[in-house]
Parts: sequence; structure tokens; C-alpha cells
Amino acid sequence: MIQKAFQKYINNFKGFSREIWILTLITFINRAGTMVLPFLSKYLKEDLGFSYSQVGWIMVSFGVGSMLGSWLGGKLSDKIGFYKVMIFSLLTSGLMFFGLQKITSFEGLIVAIFLIMVVADMFRPAMFVSLAAYSKPENRTRSLTLVRLAINLGFAAGPALGGLIIMTGGYSGLFWVDGLTCITAILVFWILVKEKKKSSYLDKEHPGEILTHSVFKDTPFWLFLITCLITGIMFFQLFTTIPLYHKEQFNLSEFQTGLLLTFNGILVFFLEMPLVSYIERKKISAVKIVTFGCLAMSLSMFLMLVNFWAGILIIMMVFMTFGEMFAFPFSNSFAMSRAPKGHEGRYMAIFTMSYSLAHILSAKTGMEIIERFGYQSNWFFMGSLGLIGVFMGFVVLKLVNTETKTKLQLKK
Repeated sequence: MIQKAFQKYINNFKGFSREIWILTLITFINRAGTMVLPFLSKYLKEDLGFSYSQVGWIMVSFGVGSMLGSWLGGKLSDKIGFYKVMIFSLLTSGLMFFGLQKITSFEGLIVAIFLIMVVADMFRPAMFVSLAAYSKPENRTRSLTLVRLAINLGFAAGPALGGLIIMTGGYSGLFWVDGLTCITAILVFWILVKEKKKSSYLDKEHPGEILTHSVFKDTPFWLFLITCLITGIMFFQLFTTIPLYHKEQFNLSEFQTGLLLTFNGILVFFLEMPLVSYIERKKISAVKIVTFGCLAMSLSMFLMLVNFWAGILIIMMVFMTFGEMFAFPFSNSFAMSRAPKGHEGRYMAIFTMSYSLAHILSAKTGMEIIERFGYQSNWFFMGSLGLIGVFMGFVVLKLVNTETKTKLQLKK
């Protein structure tokens, strides 16, 4: 019985190209090293002594840099190719992380974190386009899921390891590890993967099958981005307000916070690929699944209103993780499916920018609400915002269904 279940799990990982596996490996190396992110708000608040408002502004510069980087990465991927963008992004951001530990002033950090994020987040749309180039269209969502699995496995290893590094050698160790992993990951990619000049999937002669070819006229896509934005705002609370809440409300150590994030990564590792394979087999609408994900995240925020029992943090994490497993892989594949061929970079840039904007709004809004009204008000606000995201998801579902019917009538 166990052997059968294990075999079924392993079957979910078949059919990927060599390049997709290498992309997965470098994503894992990169993410396992991204230990600075979960502890950035704690580092700024507790180590450097900034106020909630100042931490919020530094996180805003993080998000603005991320938005600009995502836009540049997408634009350059369409112009000069994803391969060059990926190598430049990881190599340069790795070197920049070494210098970040030397900057401790508020103004200096705003500029430094902005610049690092511009360079680092050029990688994301380029990586999404590379997935489209190296994977077959029918494997696209599973390829995205495989890479997300590597991200989560990296996040599972990273925070717990990061917590231990802080407790033994302080925060400076994190910056060294982060820089080295960026550089190691891209060297592995450079040596093992050759640039793909032409991909049958990225053939500009035959544009995509969607009704509109201009991203700015694609109404379902823009409304869908609102739901993505809201899921991002809720999810990023895990890396901004929630680690501070762990310490202040329940007196958890960095290591315990790291373990909770590790729990999230482990759940994703074992459950996401089978879930995605099942949903794809059943041909359930990507928009419907993302909407359910938004609902699960919304419930996780409302659960945080229980502030007298630490066990609620585990239950909340289960809801948040299921929300993440539903929302993120399918939002990626829906966004990619809307893009006419040859315009993937542009679409994925705007898509990743929605999460960068979520980072800005998540950090600043959360920190301001906490400073003025306390943690409880923040959890209530975030949960209510999630319900708006669910409503928007149903609006998009209706539009996409209408669009599909129109397309079928036109074919007749």
C-alpha cells in the first residue's frame, strides 16, 4: 500500500526535460540561501533598532525595487533573451549581498535594498519565460510546480538554518550565505544549460489563442491580477508582520519562527505536486482554484485573531499553505496562458510586478495598522481584504467562461 502510494507520488515527477531539472536545482540553491528575507523585518527592528514605520518604508523600497526589476526583466527577456538576464541578475545580486551588511543607516538601506531588488527580481520573469522555452506546453503547470517545489524546499531549509546562523554568528553570516548561493546557482546554470536560440513554443509566427493581443486590453487578466495582488498581500505577512508577532505575542525565538516556516515548506513539498496533478487531470479551471486559494488565505488571517493560544499558529499555517498551493502555481499558468507567443516576457513581467506591489502594500499597510491600532486590527483587515479577492476571482471566472463560449461560437 505504502509502496503504491510512493510510486504514485514519484509518477508526478516524470516527463520533464533535463533543463527543467537544472532550473529546479538552481532555484533550490538560490532559495535555500535566501535567508535574509524571512528575518529582514526582525533584523531591521531588533538588530538595527528601527521603528515599525521605518521598517515599513524599507520594505516599501524592497517592493518598489522588485517591481522595477520585474518590469526590466520581462522587457529584456523579450529583447535580448531570458538566458542573459538570468545570468546577469543572479551574479550581480550575489555580489551586492556581500556589501549590504556594511550599510546600517536608514537612508542607506532604503537605497541599497532598492538597488539589490531591481537586479535580483529581473530573474523572476526571465525564469518564467525559460520554463516556457524548455518545457512542453502540456507540462507547463507541472514545470512551474516543480520549480515552486524547489522554492519551498529551499524556504523549508533556509529559515531554520537562518535562525541557527543568527543565534550562533549573528546576522552578518546571512548576507554572506545569501550572496554565495546566488553566485553558485547561476554558475551551475551557466555550465550545464546552453542558451536556447529558438523554441517551438516561443514561435512568434503563430500568436496565442486568446482573443486579444494587447496586454492592456486583456480585462480578465487585469482583474485576475487584483486577486493575485491580494493573495500576495496576505502571504507576505508571513515575512513581515508575523515573525514580529511571534516574538511579541507568544515570545517565540528566531529558531521557532524558522520551524513554522519550515513546516510550510514541508507541507508544500509533499502535497503540492500530487494536488496540481490531480487538479490538472480533473481539468478544473485555474481561476476557480486560485479563488479557493484566496479564500483559504483569508481564513488563515481570521484565525490569527485567536491570540491566547500558540497552537493557532500551526493551524493558521496549514490554511495559509493550502491557500498558497492552490493560488500560486495556477495563477502562474493562467498568466502564461493569456500571453500571445513572443510576448511572454511582457505578460510575466506584469504578473510578477503584481507580487512586488503586494510586497510594498503588505509590509507598509501591515506595519502602519499595527503601530496605530495593534495586531488584531491588522489580521481582521487582511482577512477582509481576502474576501474581496475571492469576489474578484468569481468575476474573472464569469468573464473567462463567457470568453470561451464566444471563441467556440466563432469557430463554428
